Amino acid sequence: MRPGARNLITDVAGLSVGNAQDAALKSGVTVVTAAAPMVASVAVMGGAPGTRETDLLAPDKSAPGVDALVLSGGSAFGLAAAQGVMDALHEAGRGFAVGPARVPIVPAAILFDLLNGGDKDWGVNPYPALGQAALAAAGEGFALGTAGAGTGALTAMHKGGLGSASLVLESGITVGALVAANPIGSVTTPSGRHFWAAPFEMGAEFGGLGGDPSGYVLPPESRRMAAMAQMAQANTTIAVVATDAALDKAQCHRMSVAAHDGIGRAIVPAHSPMDGDLVFAAATGARPLDGAPMQLAEIGHAASLCLARAIARAVWEATPAPGDTLPTLRQDLGL
Repeated sequence: MRPGARNLITDVAGLSVGNAQDAALKSGVTVVTAAAPMVASVAVMGGAPGTRETDLLAPDKSAPGVDALVLSGGSAFGLAAAQGVMDALHEAGRGFAVGPARVPIVPAAILFDLLNGGDKDWGVNPYPALGQAALAAAGEGFALGTAGAGTGALTAMHKGGLGSASLVLESGITVGALVAANPIGSVTTPSGRHFWAAPFEMGAEFGGLGGDPSGYVLPPESRRMAAMAQMAQANTTIAVVATDAALDKAQCHRMSVAAHDGIGRAIVPAHSPMDGDLVFAAATGARPLDGAPMQLAEIGHAASLCLARAIARAVWEATPAPGDTLPTLRQDLGL
């Protein structure tokens, strides 16, 4: 396995990603879309998810594909970002055909960033407009770190953010991950100088800091919890993993389940009752499977590795902004 040319989820040919954010709000939206509907499913392993249209992604449900997937800040307010995306897609003539009508299918997931120091005293919900702006910005290149849905994200010890990574398998199949990392747990080891995901780093994609030589020790008190006692129910890591393999909905579901291992490898603790951890899986179908019994397992494993790396990249690429409640990792390291 090797990273794709961009080391982004858009190494999966045909995918586009767009970000929109508001610096004063300290929040934003990220949209994944493609020229044609994507086969998609989802797995939720956190205890506090916030979602829209995810029931349609179950393998036994009739929706054949999705037009876009939305990751948003804003807690339940952020679910309105999907409406902005849906409206723009409808205007463009996209959507599931029901007779002469077209209905865009736009599942969404949100993270909680309402207590991160941003100005949340809005009059009109800003998320539909942010969703439309993110869709309009969609392309093969996009910013990581303090961008899109990761703009206001926090981890236990540092600012979180938006991350992405990819792998090209020996078969030629490409797998990628995109994540907005906002967990109750920590992405760095107790020393604060190494990533839990270090064993899976490729090159120096998140700083080349290496593994923590001290091994596992009890973590220090969470800076996030100390700063914001109300945050006990306000966390979440939300992600999209994607491939150009021709997967059906049931196979996409297995891919999303396997990808959750990446969260467990990169965040400690993970999948808590206070996190809404969720992974969408999408397939463009450009490359048929060859029938090998382990091929789907390899795709799922690659998705988990990409997601672990993407989570670390999200924190590594975060940048400071006025009014932040937590420092970036690079600030802590004096970089």
